[in-house]
Amino acid sequence: MLFKQLFDQETWTYTYLIADPVSKDAILIDPVNTHIDEYIELLAAHGLQLKYSLETHVHADHITASGLLRQRLGAQTAVSGLCGAESADIQIQDGDIFKFAGDEQIKVIATPGHTRGSISFLWRDRLFTGDSLLIGGCGRTDFQGGDAGALYDCITQRLFTLPDETLVYPGHDYQQRWVSSIMQERTTNPRLAGKTREQFIEIMNNLNLPKPRLIDEAVPANRYCGLDENERQDAVALRDASLPVRATTRTEDMVAEAKQHIVEIDVAKSKQLLTKGNVVLVDTREESEYAAGHVDGALLVPRGMLEFKIGNMPELADKSKAVLIYCRLGNRSALAAQTLQQLGYTNVLSMAGGFEAWKKSQEAE
Repeated sequence: MLFKQLFDQETWTYTYLIADPVSKDAILIDPVNTHIDEYIELLAAHGLQLKYSLETHVHADHITASGLLRQRLGAQTAVSGLCGAESADIQIQDGDIFKFAGDEQIKVIATPGHTRGSISFLWRDRLFTGDSLLIGGCGRTDFQGGDAGALYDCITQRLFTLPDETLVYPGHDYQQRWVSSIMQERTTNPRLAGKTREQFIEIMNNLNLPKPRLIDEAVPANRYCGLDENERQDAVALRDASLPVRATTRTEDMVAEAKQHIVEIDVAKSKQLLTKGNVVLVDTREESEYAAGHVDGALLVPRGMLEFKIGNMPELADKSKAVLIYCRLGNRSALAAQTLQQLGYTNVLSMAGGFEAWKKSQEAE
C-alpha cells in the first residue's frame, strides 16, 4: 500500500493519501484547495484513481479541495451528516465503513466535541483524528457547536481504548511533529493525561483563543465542499447525475427525519405570526438568493453559517423567543430548525414551502 502525509505550510494542515498500487484505488483525507494541482499530479504519477475525498469535519481554518476533486476527477465527497454539508455525496454516520482496493477498509469513529460533526478515521493501525485529538493537545470547543464534555468523552472512551500502538495522525500540528500514538497521548497529553472530565472542561473553557483567521470564508465554503457560489450549481448537477442510491437518499432522509422533530407552519399562519410581532424571522438561504428577493424584515443567516453566527446576533440571544425560519422550498429551514432546537431554542418554526410558497401567496392577493 502507498501512504503519504502531505502538509500545507499556510494553515499547518495535514492531508493524507492512502492508495493501492495494484487496484489503483486512492483516498484523500482532509485535502486543501490550494494544493489541488499537487494532488492531481501525485495521483497521475502513480496511475491512481481517486475514489473518495474524506473530511474529518467542516474546517474553519482552510478551504477543502473535495468539491474540486469531485469536479475534476469524479471522486465522491464524504462529510459527517451532522456537519450540515448537504452537498456532499455521502453523509457519513458513526460506524460507516469505506471499502477500497479489495479488502482494505476505513472505519468511521464519531468524535464530536471540536464540532458536532467531527469524526476520526481508522485504517489498519493508523488513526486520523482531524482536530479532535492533536499531538499534545486537542481541538478547541468554543464554536460550531463545540462541546468540551463531549470531546473528553469520545477521546477517553473511544480513542484511548484503541490498542496502545495505534498511530495517531492529526489534522494539524504547529511544531513540526508528524505522528504520535495512542499510548503517548493517553499518558502525556497535557490536556488529557490524568485529568478528570471537570478539569478538562475547565481547561477548554479558559483557552481564550482568537477567532480563526479564515473562519468567515472557510466554514460556509466547506459546507459546499469548498466550492464558491459560481461552482456550486455545476457540482449539484454532477452529483444528481452520478450519485449512488445511498448518497442521494441520505440527504432526503435527513430532511424527512428533521421534519418529524420540528414544527412546520404554512404561509398563512406565518403571516399571522409576523403581523402579531414578537417573532424573529430568519432567512437561511445564500446571500445571492436573499439579494434576489426576501421577506421584509428577515435576518440573513445562511444555513452554512448558522451555528457560527447566532452567538453574535442580539436578535437571537433569547432562546425562548419565537423564531420563524424559511429557505427556498422548506428543506434547509427544516434542518436549520432542528439545529436551533439542539442548541437550546424552545420555540422554533419552519415555513412550509419556503420563499416560493410565500411569493405565490403574495401574487394571489
